[in-house]
Amino acid sequence: MTMQLTVAIPTYRREQVLLETIAYVLALRQEATEILVIDQTEVHQPATSARLADLALAGQIVWVRRDVPSITAAMNHALKMARGDVVLFIDDDVRPEPALLAAHLQAHEQHPDGLVAGRVIQPWQEGADLESASAPDGFHFASTRPAFIREFMGGNFSVRRELACALGGFDENFVRVAYRFEAEFAHRVLASGRRIFYEPTACLHHLKAVTGGTRTFGEHLTTWRPDHAVGAYYYGLRTGTMKEFLVRPWRAIATRYHLRHPWRIPATLLAELTGMAWAVALFLRGPRCLPPITEKPRA
Repeated sequence: MTMQLTVAIPTYRREQVLLETIAYVLALRQEATEILVIDQTEVHQPATSARLADLALAGQIVWVRRDVPSITAAMNHALKMARGDVVLFIDDDVRPEPALLAAHLQAHEQHPDGLVAGRVIQPWQEGADLESASAPDGFHFASTRPAFIREFMGGNFSVRRELACALGGFDENFVRVAYRFEAEFAHRVLASGRRIFYEPTACLHHLKAVTGGTRTFGEHLTTWRPDHAVGAYYYGLRTGTMKEFLVRPWRAIATRYHLRHPWRIPATLLAELTGMAWAVALFLRGPRCLPPITEKPRA
């Protein structure tokens, strides 16, 4: 029996680029079973709201509104709603290549025991010789070579709904920017004996919109807020990789930016220490994952 695919697009404070992303997905050669737009934007521009309403009325998307912005909660909402056997999560500012959906499905047929990570080409990588690009571990997410890997990028990956729900979905203690939520979920996937397969033909181009999404929470180099730091420390606590607590605060200020702007160092250290305390409080409360889902998704 052919697997069905749900495309899930969590979105926050995106306007025209969101509409363009949806249009790209609708134009793909292989039609998805459904497109879930999990929308956390408080108030859209009138033209955006009108277009989303028209698409929903025509049955081309399922438009879901959520009041409280949370990447992981939005993704869990998509898991609970999805009718597809496989759920493909993509960012709300991307341009997929034509084979994206088919490549994800084919990869799941060939590797049914885990998660499929797709290729993500960033704006600065367009037209570059990607195979000669360097990465600390010899792998980067614009590579053209398939591989089994240990992490994935949240803007282009797919997972069988049944597996994701059995693992508890995504931990909603990854707040604000939700930094490292993918790594923590990957940790659980691998700990369960499954694997993560990188399929380069499942490719999209990240448009990296300058507003909305995680950029709502500021730039990590300049902000005094802990929104970018808390996830790293929570990930360390959840996975037992405690070196984050020892290394990250110093690494956060050992940058070219801080060398040129040393007066920013106190604000960055404040963000790191506040994020550290926030992470400890979240960890002591326990993970906020999905409870077992026993009911069938909507018809």
